[in-house]
Amino acid sequence: MTLDQLRIFLAVAERRHMTRAAEALGLTQSAVSAAIAALEGAHQLRLFDRVGRGIELSDEGARFLPEARAVLAQAERARIALEDLGRATRGRLRIFASQTVAGTWLPPRLMALRGAHPGVEVSLATGNSAQAAQAVREGAADLGFVEGEAPAADLRARVVAQDRLVLVAAAGHPVLARAAARGLGAAQYRALSWVLREPGSGSRAVFDAHLAGLGLGARDLDVVLELPSNESVAAALRAGGAVAMLSERAVAGAPGLGGAEVDWGPESTRPRRNFTLLTHPERHRTRALEAALALFAPCPQG
Repeated sequence: MTLDQLRIFLAVAERRHMTRAAEALGLTQSAVSAAIAALEGAHQLRLFDRVGRGIELSDEGARFLPEARAVLAQAERARIALEDLGRATRGRLRIFASQTVAGTWLPPRLMALRGAHPGVEVSLATGNSAQAAQAVREGAADLGFVEGEAPAADLRARVVAQDRLVLVAAAGHPVLARAAARGLGAAQYRALSWVLREPGSGSRAVFDAHLAGLGLGARDLDVVLELPSNESVAAALRAGGAVAMLSERAVAGAPGLGGAEVDWGPESTRPRRNFTLLTHPERHRTRALEAALALFAPCPQG
């Protein structure tokens, strides 16, 4: 069993398709098929079941998948450690950031990092906060950025910026003027139709905490949609009379939308949050990672 065979197995497992895996790896379909056949033949088992014109992981393949990922992650860490033995600040920095951070706050800072250290190659993946934390935890990312509360204590966390959520609706929606002038109470929240981010996102976690401060939960609202990105929420709001709670950074200058700060009840209920940088305490700190950590200075909370 070789690392190349593991990479091919993982590409096929993630795409459930030989041709698409071959295209992603820059190989021929016959080379991919041969690598899978060799891996299966060497261990006398089937990693995939052929279903019609497609393929699915077999039970054995599904059990082997996390082991293959772990081996490849360890090999990548070893490669990074060797690269880092050079004297220059260079190498690859893998970042996984939640959507609001990746789409608004992070890009100019990555440009600054590249300007200061042109030998550092930066790759950025996006998802929600739970996925960002998991990527750092599993070694798939060197740095993670999440919104709201930091995850479990197995990761190091550093607050690097602060943000707030605002009530967002199509421009001209009467609720925006009311929220800005008099604020909104629990009764008004119940009367509105809402589009929410998905559970696991930083925006959703902060909004749920905000609702709890009002004595409400998402189940108490008229939730018409739950969507997996700020962009999809914004598109839904432009199409109708619903409202949402999103980062003011995400909606700043967004065409067709307006926002109003919600300031109802005690300070603890205001929908404010931190942007938090995550690292793994047991991973090797490369020069590229140290350069990034020097750039992302801690932000005072409050």
